[in-house]
Amino acid sequence: MRSLRRRLLVWSLAIVLLGGVIAAGVVFYQARKQANELFDYQLRQLAFTLRDRDYIPSAQALSGDGLDFVIQVWAADSRLLYRSHARIEIPGPSEAGFADVDTALGTWRVYTIWHRGLWIQVAQHRLAREALAFSASWRTLLPFVLALPLMGFAIWRLVGHEVKFLRSTAQAVARRTPESLEPIDAASVPEEVQPLVDSLNGLMARLGGALSQQRQFIADAAHELRTPLTALRLQLQLAERAPDAAEREKAHAVLREGINRAVHVVEQLLTLARADPEAGSATRGLVDLMELAQAAVQGHGAAAAERGMSLALELRDAPLVVDGDRATLRALLENLIENALRYGKAEQDPLPAAIFVRAYRSGAEGVLEVEDAGPGIPKEERDRVFDRFYRGEGVAEGGTGLGLAIVRRIAQRHGGRADLLEGAGGKGLLARVSLPLSPA
Repeated sequence: MRSLRRRLLVWSLAIVLLGGVIAAGVVFYQARKQANELFDYQLRQLAFTLRDRDYIPSAQALSGDGLDFVIQVWAADSRLLYRSHARIEIPGPSEAGFADVDTALGTWRVYTIWHRGLWIQVAQHRLAREALAFSASWRTLLPFVLALPLMGFAIWRLVGHEVKFLRSTAQAVARRTPESLEPIDAASVPEEVQPLVDSLNGLMARLGGALSQQRQFIADAAHELRTPLTALRLQLQLAERAPDAAEREKAHAVLREGINRAVHVVEQLLTLARADPEAGSATRGLVDLMELAQAAVQGHGAAAAERGMSLALELRDAPLVVDGDRATLRALLENLIENALRYGKAEQDPLPAAIFVRAYRSGAEGVLEVEDAGPGIPKEERDRVFDRFYRGEGVAEGGTGLGLAIVRRIAQRHGGRADLLEGAGGKGLLARVSLPLSPA
């Protein structure tokens, strides 16, 4: 398992260490360079202070023990007039300025000046210079060396403190139950973690809504199925107690009708569950709305004739192709047509009623319409009839109350919408479904 805290610590400490080493190297190099420049300056200044002295040739060299520098004075004829260390000899000068001279005792840094016929040499051993330069550089570098562990400790504590919120957030999510889906407190959330917390809160909100809908759906379904199942049990008992064949056949006919109603309710419930906008679909593809409308009208022609009604199909603006699930879109249109067949004829109207099924383009959307000449739905109830198991006031013929709920669910699942409007001339009902057309 990859640890975010460990990764942050490793990379942060590695970057700090690398930066510290580079900075220390640069500081050490600059300090060493400045120390050598300072030592060169000292050699030059010491040589200048020796210019105005008198040097008498002597066969015995002076003892310069304790001095860090070696001083030699040469005459113009290469005679050694003065030296500060009797046991140290440095070759005579050839030109003025700085030079590195190799001797049996090692390498010397020598500065030479010419003054009034004399060569004045001031030398310092290279090892002594390096030791002094290293000591000065190390004293400059020491704060960096002491600061690196402190910086590492501060980064370790800071990273640990900042990622502690992730652990507390994970614990808060782990404590959640299906009955406890309160949002995570985002008052003290870092800006970088805010999108994650917002996504978790959104997910829990959607999960809470889905669970609430599921509970309500199960409760409604149980209540809706209780009535037909109870009626089936009673009809079965009546059929068993029928005194003759005629009564038994009559009871069986009622029993078959009850079974058909129960089957229809179950099928509608399954269709509604499959039409959930949150559900995925493995059968999505290009669907021709005109072909879908033709098939639906042909499939309900006999049912319309049996009820003394007719279906009229109107198609225009071909092609009308959407990206969706053909089976659920077919269920959407069939539910609209079945509702129109069930409620689309006024009782006082003796003439055959016509139901119009249309498919056409409106901008970037494909539109399916089913219009009937029935009593319609009052404007104040048009939004409520999309709720599950709501049948509206004054409905003469029973139903499951799921048809329009299924229509809206399927439309939402395909990124569209479903609306109920007045029919032509303010009579009847116009059910309209708008779906985004496929760019292909």
